[in-house]
Amino acid sequence: MTLPSALLDSLRATFPAEALATGEAERIAYSYDNSRLHALPDAVVFPVQHAQVEALVRACCMYKVPVIARGRGSNTTGASVPINGGVVVSFERMNRILRIDPDNRLVVVEPGVLNGDLQQALLPLGFFWPPDPTSAPWCSIGGNLACNSAGPRTVKYGSPRENTLGLRAVAGNGEGFRCGTYTSKGATGYDLTRLLIGSEGTLALITEATLKLTPKPSALRTLRATYRDVGSAARAVARIMAQPVTPCALEFIDDVALKLAHEHGGDSVPLAGAMLMIEVDGEPATLDSVVDAVAAAARGDGLEELRVAQSAEETRALWAARKALSPAQRTISPNKINEDVVVPVSHLPALVDGIKQLSAKHDVLIVTFGHAGNGNLHVNLLPRDEAERTRAHACLADVFALVISLEGTLSGEHGIGMVKREFMPLALEASTLALMRNIKTAFDPDGILNPGKLLPDVAGAMAAVETSERSGRNF
Repeated sequence: MTLPSALLDSLRATFPAEALATGEAERIAYSYDNSRLHALPDAVVFPVQHAQVEALVRACCMYKVPVIARGRGSNTTGASVPINGGVVVSFERMNRILRIDPDNRLVVVEPGVLNGDLQQALLPLGFFWPPDPTSAPWCSIGGNLACNSAGPRTVKYGSPRENTLGLRAVAGNGEGFRCGTYTSKGATGYDLTRLLIGSEGTLALITEATLKLTPKPSALRTLRATYRDVGSAARAVARIMAQPVTPCALEFIDDVALKLAHEHGGDSVPLAGAMLMIEVDGEPATLDSVVDAVAAAARGDGLEELRVAQSAEETRALWAARKALSPAQRTISPNKINEDVVVPVSHLPALVDGIKQLSAKHDVLIVTFGHAGNGNLHVNLLPRDEAERTRAHACLADVFALVISLEGTLSGEHGIGMVKREFMPLALEASTLALMRNIKTAFDPDGILNPGKLLPDVAGAMAAVETSERSGRNF
C-alpha cells in the first residue's frame, strides 16, 4: 500500500526526522524476522514515549492502515512481518529501566529493554526475571511478552504470564490504558495483563511493563544424563517431574541432535541415544539433598552415564552439546523449520517416539530438543532440497496432529504468527476461536493491529477443519 499524504504529514508531526524512516533501505531492515519471511512496510517509526504511540495508532486508525509492533526480530513465526504493508513500530528506543523496587520485588521497564540487559541490572541486587529464552542477549522484553517467550527456567519459575504484574498499552483505537497491579495479589476485574501477553501485538501495543522479580538462588548444580534411546530419556523426564523436587532446567536432546553437535563441537559432546541436561538451584546447605533426589529419579532402565558438575568450568563443559546445536543445524539446512510444541509431561515418551516414526515415514531429518520439564520440545525439520522441503511441510502437519492427539498444544513460547495460523482450528474449537475474534474486535475494532497473524480467518478455519476430516486425522 501507499500511505496517504495526510497520514505521512501526521507521522512527521509526531516523529522527528530521525524517528521516521521511509527510505527503501531502512524499510528493508524491518521487513523480516527470524522466520525468514519478509514483506516491506511503508514506513518505520521509532517512538520514545507512550504519547507518540497513542498518536500513531489514532492516525493509522483514521486511515485504516496496519500497525505492526516489533522488538528485535528474533521471532521465528513471522509475527512481526508486515505482510499487508503499513507502519512498523520499532520499540528499540524505548529501552529504559524506569524503576527497580527490591522491597516490592518488582521492576518497571519499557518494551525495548533487552532481556539480558535487565538481568545484568538486577544481578547486583540479588534478583532476576525468570524468563530466559536462548535469545536473551538480544531479544527485548516487549517481544518476550508478545509471544510469552520463556526458556529453560520456566519449568520451575514460570513464563512471562506468571512473572508480569501489570502493563501499560495502547488499544487499536488509539486509547491508552493500564491493566494489572503493582502488587503480588489482585482480584479486580478481568485479567487483561495475561490476555495481552502472548497476543503478538494483535490486541494492543505494550509501552510499559511491571515485572515480578524473584530472588536469585545462591547455589546451582548441573547434571548430565545420557541414555540408551530417546524413550528411556523421555521416561526419565516423567520420573523427575513426578517427584517433589523441581529442577530449574530440564533439557532434552535426541540422538540426531547429539550426533550433529558432536560433529560440530568435538569430543566434549557425548554420543548417545539421548541426553538430559538438568539444573537444580537453592541454598548450599540443602543442595546436596536436592541433587540426590533428582539423580535418583534420573536413574532407571536405559541410563548410560550420570555426571554431576563440580565446578563452573565443568558446568560449561556439560552444556557444550546444547550450545553447539544451533550452529550445527545451520550447517545442515538453511531452510530449517523450527517449531515448538507442548504435551503433558507424561506423554513425552509417546511424542518422542511418534516424531521418530514421522521422520522415517516422510524421509525428513528431524532434530528434537528442548524444555522437557514443561513437555515443550523444539521440533526442527531440516530439509536439504526442494523435494525434502515438500515432504517436510506434510510431515509438519502430521507432527501437529500427533501433538493434538496427545492433549498438547501448538506452541509453548514461539507463538503462532503466520506459520502456525492455519493450524489453529485443529487446536481450538470453532466457538473458542469465535470468542477470540470478538475479543480482537473489542480491542481493535478496525483490525489494524498486526493483521493476518495468530487468528485464522473464518473461511480458512473451515477449510482447515474440512481438510483434516478428509485426511482421516483424529484430533
